[in-house]
Amino acid sequence: MFFRLSISAGISAVFLTSLIFLFLNVVVAEVRSSPSYKLQSDSINFAGGLSSSSNYSLESTAGEVATGDSDSVSYKLRAGYQQMQEVFISMTAPNPVVMTPNILGITGGTANGSTSVSILTDSPSGYELTIMAESAPAMRKGSDSLADYVPISNPDPDFSFLTNPTTAHFGFSPEGSNIVDRFRDDGLACNVGSGDTTLACWDGLDTSNKVIASGLANQPNGATTTLNFRVVVGGSIVVPAGNYFATTTLTALPL
Repeated sequence: MFFRLSISAGISAVFLTSLIFLFLNVVVAEVRSSPSYKLQSDSINFAGGLSSSSNYSLESTAGEVATGDSDSVSYKLRAGYQQMQEVFISMTAPNPVVMTPNILGITGGTANGSTSVSILTDSPSGYELTIMAESAPAMRKGSDSLADYVPISNPDPDFSFLTNPTTAHFGFSPEGSNIVDRFRDDGLACNVGSGDTTLACWDGLDTSNKVIASGLANQPNGATTTLNFRVVVGGSIVVPAGNYFATTTLTALPL
């Protein structure tokens, strides 16, 4: 399951009057569907079905080829319709993010925004939540762009958002009970300790998936992850005025 998330930031030379179009596309995949049904998966066979009595319930399939369990050091395969482990996972749609306040391109400044998603799953192995940017750099206005944040502590995130007067950057920081160790902190540095300091552990987006949260089965309450975004424009750099947009994809998968 995945959602596309739009993020916008306004940068002006003196003032900015903007009309911002925000969009959110929800994509759900099925084998086939109609207004009356959705098939998540199908099976080509010659017999089978659901049988039940007061004492039992049996669902069978006959005629499938190459079914069964296969294991190695690198993978586990459950081939065949009846072999598949049925799990449920859902993710709430994130709200589009509008960074505030508008930043004066001639003096610089900081703009912030955030959104949250809640993951609910009964998968015994839990779930994984990733984020991926549509482009690099992620925050763009036509041919103009703001550089993706690169942590000085790379490959670990920076505990504080670090920049200088001659740079402009766009970065993110996740918060929540299930964020991965890379974004946890000890109050001073990231990827150490078990803390989750507010607005700490900043990283840059990429066009490949970055894991931001992972947790176990969590029915019926689910788990919420908040994504904080920040744009910082230094006072000694010229940034063209206009509305800058970033589009990211949030993906939740059962493990």
